[in-house]
Amino acid sequence: MSTKPDELNQRIGARVRLEREGLGWSLTELAARSGVSRAMVHKVERGDCSPTATLLARLSGAFGLSMSELIARAEMREGRLLRKADQPVWTDPQSGYVRRHVSPASDMLLDLVHISLPPGAVVAMPAAAYVARRQLIWSLSGSLVFIEGDTRHVLDEGDCLELGPPADCVFRNETSDHCTYAVAVLKSA
Repeated sequence: MSTKPDELNQRIGARVRLEREGLGWSLTELAARSGVSRAMVHKVERGDCSPTATLLARLSGAFGLSMSELIARAEMREGRLLRKADQPVWTDPQSGYVRRHVSPASDMLLDLVHISLPPGAVVAMPAAAYVARRQLIWSLSGSLVFIEGDTRHVLDEGDCLELGPPADCVFRNETSDHCTYAVAVLKSA
């Protein structure tokens, strides 16, 4: 049941619109709260573009959600088992970053996400993506450079980092090999 990228973009767009309308916000208000232009928000909602990780992080942060939660709400059905073939996969068109939502949609307060970061890739995330949630980054293979505000962390295979207070962050793969890591997100109760 693997979802095609265009289909996933349509679902993400519909979910952004539902979240916005559920809060009673106009396009202009979401644009102001997220720092994303009104025209781009409109394109995302229509599914006319493939949004970048940074753009989705800004939109989800405005809603008080993580990017994982936003994509999960767009894609996943409830259930205790989520087989690999059914796990939503999203690729950032800008960096080639591949994100696979591993954990089933449920009322658990934990989400697990598997990331593959290509050689030389850089993905920036605004502080809003980290508000009201705690996260761990676990390096599974390769070497990940994670810049958290003014602090630079180098995570090698097996290393695990607990994120500090919300700050603008950058994920970098400064090597010539793919880097894979898992993100565990503890959602607010």
